[in-house]
Amino acid sequence: MTEFKLRIPEIAERAEELIHKERKGNKAFIESFDAFYTLCKQAINPGLSAQAVEKMLIQHLLTERIFRRVFHAEEFRSRNVIAAEIEKVIQSMAFSRDTFLSGLDRFYKAIERAADDKDDYSEKQAFLNNVYERFFQGYSPKEADTHGIVYTPQPIVDFMVRSVEDILQKEFGKSLADKGVHILDPFVGTGNFITRVMRQIAETKKSALPWKYEHELHCNEIMLLPYYIASMNIEHEYNEHTGEYKPFDGICLVDTFELAEAEQGGFEFMSAENTARVKKQKEAPITVVIGNPPYNAGQSDEDENNRNRPYPELDKRVAKTYVKDSHATLRNSLSDPYVKAIRFATDRLGEDGIVAFVTNNSFVDGLSFDGMRQHLAADFSSIYVIDLGGNVRANPKLSGTTHNVFGIQVGVSINIFVRNRTSKSHSIKYLVLDTYWTKEQKYKYLSTVESIRDLDFQFAEPSKGSRWLNDPSAKAFEEYVRLATTDGLDDSIFETISNGVKTNRDCWAYNFNAAQLKQSICKLIDFYNSERERWTRARLLPEEVDAFVSTDGKRISWSAGLKSSLIRNTVIEFQPRNIRRSQYRPFTNQFLYFDNYLTERRLKFPRIYPNAKAEQENPTIAITGHSQVPFSAQAMRLIPCIDVGGRPGQCLPFYIYDADGSNRRENITDWALSEFRTHYKDKNITKWDIFHYVYALLHHPEYRE
Repeated sequence: MTEFKLRIPEIAERAEELIHKERKGNKAFIESFDAFYTLCKQAINPGLSAQAVEKMLIQHLLTERIFRRVFHAEEFRSRNVIAAEIEKVIQSMAFSRDTFLSGLDRFYKAIERAADDKDDYSEKQAFLNNVYERFFQGYSPKEADTHGIVYTPQPIVDFMVRSVEDILQKEFGKSLADKGVHILDPFVGTGNFITRVMRQIAETKKSALPWKYEHELHCNEIMLLPYYIASMNIEHEYNEHTGEYKPFDGICLVDTFELAEAEQGGFEFMSAENTARVKKQKEAPITVVIGNPPYNAGQSDEDENNRNRPYPELDKRVAKTYVKDSHATLRNSLSDPYVKAIRFATDRLGEDGIVAFVTNNSFVDGLSFDGMRQHLAADFSSIYVIDLGGNVRANPKLSGTTHNVFGIQVGVSINIFVRNRTSKSHSIKYLVLDTYWTKEQKYKYLSTVESIRDLDFQFAEPSKGSRWLNDPSAKAFEEYVRLATTDGLDDSIFETISNGVKTNRDCWAYNFNAAQLKQSICKLIDFYNSERERWTRARLLPEEVDAFVSTDGKRISWSAGLKSSLIRNTVIEFQPRNIRRSQYRPFTNQFLYFDNYLTERRLKFPRIYPNAKAEQENPTIAITGHSQVPFSAQAMRLIPCIDVGGRPGQCLPFYIYDADGSNRRENITDWALSEFRTHYKDKNITKWDIFHYVYALLHHPEYRE
């Protein structure tokens, strides 16, 4: 399997070269590819690049034989509605498939032999999931990162399905097997949740399965390869219980988040049959939403072209609810796909129903999720959270491979949200497993307890700030005076607070030597302008920019803002005055090219340090509080980097200016001055006194603890 993973990139590269050759000289392939590309953009993402569609063809080409042979489904190419569409494109290519894939023949045979040795179907399924993960690790690690190519461990799936069944019976007097209970897995992956739901239905009432299978089981997948596996897994599961083969019409190849967007005229999803499936699902009254949404807050490097795409309607819903009612300054975490998934599921659910997701657990106590917690408490009558821990970033004593149930770095929780319109009370129940349990111990615990019905939950009482967990220190914290606020309230010491600047191209924009910085930034500007001219000549659509630009890291570092400048045909010129002094890390001063186009996020620093004069007179306190570094407070008269304390923090200046350096005014509020003078009964206290008092207090050992 390891050698198979290592060979995949080589064969995939050859397939990509073949496709490029066909797109240049094979008229039949060009027409077929373009038609398929149009369908893909309509179904999955209007901004989908041609390269992404080429990857779909390559996935199909390299894996179709494995799943066809392992599942003993020789008619797979024609039977599966999406495979049939892709086959039309593949068959228009002027090449011999068998000859082309001969380099992988021995790996295919080895995989097929290994699958034949698996008598139990669950073992065969686990084996195929392993093939699936290894394939993506070798073929497309970026895609694996964006969509979360990790299948859910079976003990978690079993626990969640049994829990949903128990809650349905307790709260609504219903079962997963009952008619009218529509079940949706919006991110089906390889089909683990839907197949387990089918088993639960068969155990409860076997005669109900055919109806549920045909009418009330729904699922979506955005990626081609897991879509294939899920289709086959679900169809095989049905065959196991009924002895009958029947195609599963409840699965759609579609981006679930796209379904929340405004419908476009003539909109189709890959094929007429797939479109009909999507339409049927959108009209279904969903009672249960269950699954494992992707959790990836976004790419760290724009040159990877691996961003999470925007969804105007869904993003607007998150902004108007979770973001609007958050008091946090940093709210980037609310753009994570798992947050969007919870928002989508909440809106998709009917008047009564259940959302059961296994997700990143940061929403339970993260400061930026206070608005989200407030809305969840209002949107659902009962909330159950089983915290599986495993946050390696917060606890360096943990290991992702040992303690985390998914083998990842962030913490994980099982969350079940219940909406019962007849309920007269709202409750939040929380249970945390032992921090140092291994993932195997956590699996064993979930298998032993079977369902939430027998768990000893802690009742959470939402407090000020929408905190759920009973943390005395957190409640005391809520009574403290705010250093700064972003919600327009006056009861804070500082009016304005800001992160440090973020260039998204530090290796170009920072240097200890001003002359070398000029040379570096001029090189980047020259290449940007050449790309801008090339873009202008190409006359492409804005959504094609990612695939168009060169990502040669030796010539440029892209960011979303710089790509927007290119799309607008903005000419960038070097400006000597933009070379400024900056504090890059603790006690590390460098020169920074501080520019509207090449500094991705200048935030409020054009009004904190608009010029060199401001650097002489305006002190700033930079605070860093992060799980990976000790708390620190630094004072400076330089533009700070986003990670000025080693990790992101907040900056509190004494003065604020207009962008041209005029109209200097103190950043300490009149409210703070009045409070200090009243408390200390001293009318001579000044705002300078308050500034120095705050800085001294932030250095006090008790405060830092």
